Amino acid sequence: MSAWPLALPFDQSLTLKMAGKTLIPNSNVPSPSSFSISPAMEAMAENPKRRPRRRRAAAAAAAGEPGAGAAVAATAVEDMEDFAKGEAESLRASLLRWYDEHRRSLPWRAASGVDEAERAYAVWVSEVMLQQTRVAVVVDYYNRWMKRWPTLRRLASASQEEVNEMWAGLGYYRRARFLLEGAKCIVDKGEFPRTASALRRVPGIGNYTAGAIASIAFNEAAPVVDGNVVRVISRLKAISANPKETATVKRFWKLAGQLVDPLRPGDFNQAIMELGATLCSRTNPGCSSCPISKQCKALSLSKDTKSVEVTDFPAKVLKAKQRHDFAAVCVVQIMQGADENHVFLLVKRPEEGLLAGLWEFPSVPLDEDKVDVGLRRKEMDKYLKKSFNLDIRRNCKVVSREDVGEYVHIFSHIRLRMYVELMILTIEGNLDKLAKSEEQCKLTWKFFDVSSIETMGLTSGVRKVYNMIKGIKEKKLSHPTRGTRKRIKSL
Repeated sequence: MSAWPLALPFDQSLTLKMAGKTLIPNSNVPSPSSFSISPAMEAMAENPKRRPRRRRAAAAAAAGEPGAGAAVAATAVEDMEDFAKGEAESLRASLLRWYDEHRRSLPWRAASGVDEAERAYAVWVSEVMLQQTRVAVVVDYYNRWMKRWPTLRRLASASQEEVNEMWAGLGYYRRARFLLEGAKCIVDKGEFPRTASALRRVPGIGNYTAGAIASIAFNEAAPVVDGNVVRVISRLKAISANPKETATVKRFWKLAGQLVDPLRPGDFNQAIMELGATLCSRTNPGCSSCPISKQCKALSLSKDTKSVEVTDFPAKVLKAKQRHDFAAVCVVQIMQGADENHVFLLVKRPEEGLLAGLWEFPSVPLDEDKVDVGLRRKEMDKYLKKSFNLDIRRNCKVVSREDVGEYVHIFSHIRLRMYVELMILTIEGNLDKLAKSEEQCKLTWKFFDVSSIETMGLTSGVRKVYNMIKGIKEKKLSHPTRGTRKRIKSL
């Protein structure tokens, strides 16, 4: 890549745009081909004496000088000016007035009149659910959760299976596991922690959740920083630094701490998050209705400079490319005489890692070039024999086996293509007589009947696979062939 044309105006010479978006790579390793600076870098600088320093650093980065990219990033962080006392007071007053008038009616906010510990529990549950999940989805889950476990002590007595069942469909299941572990920890200690520093010592509670609980439930002037807060502060200060960089994150926490209202910290934190979730949205901000638009530097810059838009802030970060994985999934159904005794085989995932401790149908990973039906079935047969002592050539008989279809399940960092098949078996002897080798003892697996499958907490991906099987049943019931009526009743 050639050096950037330094003869151009500053903001043009230091900007990399793709499809109209300003991009900053999500990497700590600067290089001439990957480093870029936000379009408003020069326009946002209030101190002209610092401009040559930024220009020299950026030019060095363009030329590929060692450490130059880091120097530009550090300069951008240094440009994150503190909130002056008067500025902070004005922002607090404006935000709180707006929040008092426009706050959304949400069930966890209705818990404000209860005991502090009960309030803290309600805030904790809601904040954990709201991570990575939209408010509209969370409301029903929250109401069902609180009806089932209205107090922390009741939750602490629940099993992980029960919690997973209640959480099914929300995704990011580690959140549910941490909630249960944290509840047990607090109950064991006998008292709900009241400060952000004490809350951070509870398993699964990080800086954000600790700040939310401490400020909303216990009125501690503790800040919170989530995506909404980052967006609001980035636009208030026209911050061009990479919001994912460690140094930048620390500065956001400092700035949020300067803003939080000492008298109404909980309301203020909810106000700034509410603003980011509604008016100060990612792609379509409602600046004309914003209560703090007069203090917004990004809005001011967008009016003065055509190349700058409010949505340039915070700086866009290139996401890591999704990994493409492939797996064969076999829904194994065992026929046992009467229809009502037919069962499905499910396997519990390891207690660590992706979807830890959750149930799924037997599956094996595949190489991309080995996904044809013959190779898939060969790998699955080996897995069933080794893991469950299900040998289709010795101790069980295949009643039917058919491909059901493909399903792509999207995780945050993985795109998993599943090749789904249904295999109906009969086995010799009783299910409890299946031998368990040393290898099989490493797995937790179990047979579930249809009613259990319908009600248990399955991930959305596993539920989709099961619904694909139900679809096959419904299709065959609509167009049955001779000899299949009895068999498909129990699918």
